[in-house]
Formats: sequence, structure tokens, C-alpha cells
Amino acid sequence: MSLKEKITADMQNAMRSKDSEKLNAIRLLQSSIKQKEVDDRIEIDDKSILNIIEKMLKQRGDSIEAFKKANRNDLVLKEEFEVKILQTYMPEPLSLEEVEKEIDEAIKASDAKSMKDMGSVMNLVKTKLSGRANMAEVSQKIKEKLSST
Repeated sequence: MSLKEKITADMQNAMRSKDSEKLNAIRLLQSSIKQKEVDDRIEIDDKSILNIIEKMLKQRGDSIEAFKKANRNDLVLKEEFEVKILQTYMPEPLSLEEVEKEIDEAIKASDAKSMKDMGSVMNLVKTKLSGRANMAEVSQKIKEKLSST
């Protein structure tokens, strides 16, 4: 079952069970997927859906921070619930050791020696870790490793 089919099935189940909060969160995802398909005139694949979900998760994270600063706990709870729903569609995150191993392999493969090589290392790592690790943290780890060499 593709990710798109799973999302549709989950939406139907949420409708049947009258779970309006979950239904709303899934509908937001569904509309983002449809928007991408209409804009690009393509049938979207699982990798593109994961990119959409990553973007939505980042947006929700930013919103949560802003709502916490504004003392809007009601909106914080709503956004956190949406994050929880969206994360169910993401692949299992990699452990810190696995991320470090991928970074080390990418540094060796690109023959990176300094911070100038950061872009090439990020390109190699991004294809393998996208959706399975926080790319901001991965970027920070790469900076640490390249600046220490």
C-alpha cells in the first residue's frame, strides 16, 4: 500500500469513527498533496509526500514556538496533535549512531577536507537521511566534523 493510499484509508477511518481532530489533520495533509499534484500536474509519489510532510512538520514546529511565546496553549495543543498525526506517516527515525555513520561515509565518499566541502557532503547525506533524521541537526554534526579536521 502506497503512502497516499494509507493516508486516504486513515481519512476514511477517521470519518467513520467521527474523530474530527484527526480528520482535520489528515485533510490538511491531503490538501497539501493535492495542491502539489495540481501545481506540478503530476501524480505524486511517496518520496514527494514525505517531503510535504517534512515541510508541514517544520511549519508546525515553528508555529508551536510562536504560540508558546504568545501563551496560546490551546493552539499549541492543536499543533502538537497535528504533529503527532503527521509523524505516523514518517519512516522510523535513525539512531544517533546510524546518522553519525552515514555522515562519516559521506565525508569519505566526497573526500571532504574542510568547510568548503560542506555542500557536497550535505547532498550525499540528504538523499539517504531525508525523512529519517532532523536535517538541521545533521547539518550541525557535519559542520562539527568538518571544522575539527
